[in-house]
Parts: sequence; structure tokens; C-alpha cells
Amino acid sequence: MSTALLLDLPKQHRAGNRVGIVSICSAHPLVIESALIAGRDNQHAVLIEATCNQVNQDGGYTGMTPLDFRTFVEAIAAKVGFDTAKLIPGGDHLGPNPRKHLPAAEAMEKSWVMITAFVAAGFTKLHLDTSMGCQGEPVALPDAITAERAAFLAQAAEGALPAGGEKPVYIIGTEVPIPGGALEALDHLQVTTPAAALDTIEVHRKAFVARGLDDAFARVVGVVVQPGVEFGNEDVIVYEPTKARALSAVLGQCSNSSSKPIRPITNLKLRFRARWPMDSTSSRSARR
Repeated sequence: MSTALLLDLPKQHRAGNRVGIVSICSAHPLVIESALIAGRDNQHAVLIEATCNQVNQDGGYTGMTPLDFRTFVEAIAAKVGFDTAKLIPGGDHLGPNPRKHLPAAEAMEKSWVMITAFVAAGFTKLHLDTSMGCQGEPVALPDAITAERAAFLAQAAEGALPAGGEKPVYIIGTEVPIPGGALEALDHLQVTTPAAALDTIEVHRKAFVARGLDDAFARVVGVVVQPGVEFGNEDVIVYEPTKARALSAVLGQCSNSSSKPIRPITNLKLRFRARWPMDSTSSRSARR
């Protein structure tokens, strides 16, 4: 279950190759089976992710812990003949979202337990999402607090790595709605500004370095931005590439080096995210 492919994507991008990987974020067995069949037939890696709401140490709404989910996916892989060496298990929106009704300290302690469970179960792509306020806090938190909490969870993940285990790669930032898509009506979106994207990277770099996580920050392979595409319960905002050109140019101005100033990208790739609506007959287990 190598993450070498994810670490290589930024280098490929710098070389002028338009490459990427699809993230399958579903707990529905038919969705997972279809993704693995496609991976088998096309001989490519498959990234399958579980959100903190779907899967966590208490079972989430699927009733599965991280180890349960990995076992579930691997059983489907065996059924269809997919080589699990090409399976990349990921955790999405890992943070206090399922427990944001609790005081921040308690919610973050439970998030620590959750992310260590993901790492112990062999998940190697981790999205650190700590942007939401907990009990008594604003709905959206300042970048400095978000970054400090993300670094706190990265420290937990690094400490939970099994002996000889593969080091995880990280995604930071969260300019997208909560798991499941936007709940409010949508008629337009504000594309992330280049300055905001660079600020997100820098504030996380400082938070990681403050905890001695230089090596972990070197494995940050993406930052979540809003390129201008999203969906809600009743609306879809269609992507307009021209509006995101300045944001895309940020790729040449940033770095995930913990000891050097912002410079041309070496190991970091902006992660443009979009979600697509489920139809009204979709089962609950297919939700994010």
C-alpha cells in the first residue's frame, strides 16, 4: 500500500506532466468494487478514503472502525482480484468535526485517538481538517489555531506509526464544506486567492516546525483550496478554469520545506476538490 505515487505527483507536475489521482470517498460496496475493478483492469493504484463521520474509533455512521474499514475494502479487493499493494487507504477530514459539540480540548483529545487508530490500521494518506469551531468557538477558526490543531494531530499520527510502517503523507487546509457537501444554497463561490493559499502553507509550516515535525511537513503533498466548483443539496456550481488560473500559478511559488523560505514547489501539490451529489435513492452508507 505504497504512497510513493502520491509523493511523486508534485515532481511529475513540475516536469510538465498532467497527472493526478482520483480519490474514492465512499463506503458503498458497489462503488468500492467498481473502483477496484477499474484499477485492476487499468493496472493503476486506487486511493479509497473514509471520512471522520463514516469511520472512526467509535464506528461512525457505517459502524466501522478504521481497521474494520480497511478489512472491508481488502475483502472486496480479494473478491475482484485487485492487488492490495496498489491500494492507498486514506482518511478524509480527520479532526474534531464529529465531536465539535464538545469543548475544544476534549474534542481534540478524541481526534488524537481517532487519527492514531487510522495510522495503526495502515492508512497512509491523511487529510488534517481542524478548521471547525468546537463548543463556544466561532464556526470557522483563525488560520493559526487551525494550523496548531493540525500539527497536534500530525504529531499524534507520527507517534502512532507502527515499527517499520510506511510514513503517511498529509493534506492540509479546508476551503470546502463539511463532509457531505454544502448545506446552504449556492449561487456563486469565492475562489481561493493566491495570497490565502500561500498563507495557509506558511502558517502550517510554522506550526509543524514548532512541534519538531519538520520531516512530517516534508510529506505534505497537498493543500485544499476552493477553485470555484462545488455542489449543495439543490445547486451545482460549474468549474470555470479561467477564474482559477492565478490560484494554479501558486504551485510555482510554494514549498513544503520546513527550513527554507517559500520557493518553487518540490513536494507539494494543490488539491482541487469537488464533490458530486448523490441521487435521492442512494443509501446512507454511500454518503460522506
